[in-house]
Amino acid sequence: MERRTRVRDIAAETGVSIATVSRVLNDHVNVSARTRELVLQAVERHRRDDTPPGAVHVRCPYLLTDYFGLIVSSIAETLRLHGMRMVLDAGEASQRDDALSTLPDQPGIGSAILILPPEEGAQLLALSRTGFPFVVVDPRTPPPPDVAAVSAAHFAGARAVATHLVELGHRRVGVIAGPEEWLASDARAAGHHAAFAAAGVLPARQRIRHVEPTTDAGLRAGGELLDAADPPTALVCFNDKLAVGALRAARARGLRVPEDVSITGFDDIDLSRATTPALTTVRQPLAEMGRIAVTQLMRVLDGHRPEALHLELSTTLVVRDSTGPART
Repeated sequence: MERRTRVRDIAAETGVSIATVSRVLNDHVNVSARTRELVLQAVERHRRDDTPPGAVHVRCPYLLTDYFGLIVSSIAETLRLHGMRMVLDAGEASQRDDALSTLPDQPGIGSAILILPPEEGAQLLALSRTGFPFVVVDPRTPPPPDVAAVSAAHFAGARAVATHLVELGHRRVGVIAGPEEWLASDARAAGHHAAFAAAGVLPARQRIRHVEPTTDAGLRAGGELLDAADPPTALVCFNDKLAVGALRAARARGLRVPEDVSITGFDDIDLSRATTPALTTVRQPLAEMGRIAVTQLMRVLDGHRPEALHLELSTTLVVRDSTGPART
């Protein structure tokens, strides 16, 4: 559905509520098949009649692995429901491009969705001041106040997984955190600390490692922590890939998981269910983040200021086999 077509236009034409049209466009299940077909037919008619506002530039300057791939796929599917065309810019090489400053001048591009943009907030603010419409997914740094963004509730998810470890009796906990400059790293560290502080303990500085969120980094950092004179009884990791590396580090040292050391991840990507043992982790609503980002963008394109500029979607603790009671 193009810029000039409003949700209210579809609602008026089909005789259903605006909320029902929104549910259809966001692929919610609680809509009858007849109503869904009615709305989609109206959307298609408007799509053919409207003048295209330009494609949506989706920038994801990373490899499209499980995490980023799920978000991008969800964005693509939701944009298709809206009748919008997507131009994808992905891969780590694009981190070196001066992409933001040139976006408003790219022919055929009318708006953008930026996934974990590596640029500083000042660059996002400069882009916003040009009037170019865009939304940020999972911001790396705090987004400027007038920039629409969507992310997961990192603090709450981290607090939930740390509380789980505390309830299992763990007090010596190693933290394999993400890069220090990332907003998610700060939020998750605060969540961990809140849970540990409630139990009267905080991870010692020597039990914290800030690394890139990769399996190899988890292997190295996990090995360092487990080789300490007084090793932790649990390792809480920034994401599932780090946790997989930590699992390998434990196995290389003859340690059993969770009998000798518990290990947790974050994200709940497919990898977390393929490990032995399966990972206790925190599920992020990755597909929903993509859908909400498109919804936010549609509101911006319709001339509305999003009511909640930075949306945080709830996370869920998923307990599997990689955590158990602290060894005595």
